[in-house]
Amino acid sequence: MSANDVPVVSFFKRVLDPFITWGVLVLVTWMYDQVFTGYYLVLMIITYFVSSYIYEQTSIYSTWRNGNMLEYVRDTLIGWSIVVAILLLLNYATNFERHYSEEVILTWFIVTPIALLLSHVVVRMIADALRHKGGLRSAVIVGANETSQKLAGRIAEFPYLLIDIRGFFDERNDDRIPHGLGPRLGGMTDVASYARKNNIEMIFISLPMSAQPRIREIIDDLHDTTASVYFLPDVYVYDLMQARFNSVGGIPVVAACESPFSGVDSVVKNVSDFVLALIFLILLSPLMLCIALAVVLTSPGPAIFRQRRYGLNGEEITVYKFRSMTVREDGPNVAQAQKNDPRVTRIGAFLRRTSLDELPQFINVLQGRMSIVGPRPHAVAHNELYRKLIKGYMLRHKVKPGITGWAQVNGMRGETEVLEKMQGRIDHDLYYLKNWSIWFDLWIILRTVWVVLRRDNAY
Repeated sequence: MSANDVPVVSFFKRVLDPFITWGVLVLVTWMYDQVFTGYYLVLMIITYFVSSYIYEQTSIYSTWRNGNMLEYVRDTLIGWSIVVAILLLLNYATNFERHYSEEVILTWFIVTPIALLLSHVVVRMIADALRHKGGLRSAVIVGANETSQKLAGRIAEFPYLLIDIRGFFDERNDDRIPHGLGPRLGGMTDVASYARKNNIEMIFISLPMSAQPRIREIIDDLHDTTASVYFLPDVYVYDLMQARFNSVGGIPVVAACESPFSGVDSVVKNVSDFVLALIFLILLSPLMLCIALAVVLTSPGPAIFRQRRYGLNGEEITVYKFRSMTVREDGPNVAQAQKNDPRVTRIGAFLRRTSLDELPQFINVLQGRMSIVGPRPHAVAHNELYRKLIKGYMLRHKVKPGITGWAQVNGMRGETEVLEKMQGRIDHDLYYLKNWSIWFDLWIILRTVWVVLRRDNAY
């Protein structure tokens, strides 16, 4: 989840508002029994660019963040009026108005701002529900100074940022600490342990560039957590930073460790996961029923094996598989499956070779706990072991675990009996995080089919 603005505000800017504006035009055209010609499509495209610019200039999304609905309604109506004026001027200059129905255009001009306001009210109600139910992102500040004080003030001013500042870390005396940062949580060496213990989601580091060695130590310690890390840069070093800045309530931050899925990318990833998982489950349901019966009839025990794994942000989830062993280990010590493992049943050996035992995880995808493509989830016991041995191991939990992944299609399936094999798997997982795209996901899915057919390293 990105620190850039409020998640729902980013959703408004890039998805919801354009969709509603275009949708109203299509609906009104249909209501008046008009043909939706290419000229209407051109009008939609022009409206998108004009409205995006005007709404940025009128700061309606800043008004939304601030929670003042009356000002937001005013700014929305004023902004849309300016958009309409520009569109009328362009149509007059290009003589395009003869290609449109006056009834359609007039109704569209009137209905669109009403639809926009209604949609924002609904989303605001959802955001309110999230805040009241504790759906906030936990955050801490490292370094107490004027910049971090300003950040804390903005977060308090804009409740729809959905960020909960738990406190700050600093080693100076209280008389040198600015107010408004919350309680002192400890010194610099306490950051990582506090983040692990309290599952902190966001860490804002506000330290001068001269403190680079200390910053490096903090970052190294935080590799064992799932927290997103942001720098609050000093304005004097802007020209030295070759980076893309985000902002939190107008305060610039530099993302040092963040999920690749935010804003529109998050919507694309989640929607594609849901649709594909639903299609696969419908198509494969007869096969899954046959597998479940075969598992139950050939060995004692349930058809579905449940095991605790780490999911997004290191939170425990329950992952489903068809049972392929005579045991159902889920404790502090879980032995990995090995070649010719005596615990594997006869039907289980076939399921593991063909990866059919993974099919119930499409249910996990529909639940929103997993993705079709992502780092494979490990048993909790294995996570607790390897997070201490491999630097950056927990960074793989910045995204949802996947049914398949880049490591698996590159021969990193099966047992990791030596540390180097697990290190190779983690390297591939981190490569996926750094280079994600929807096309990369599709390529991995296609590669997965080939790997399954070859039955590499599955036992």
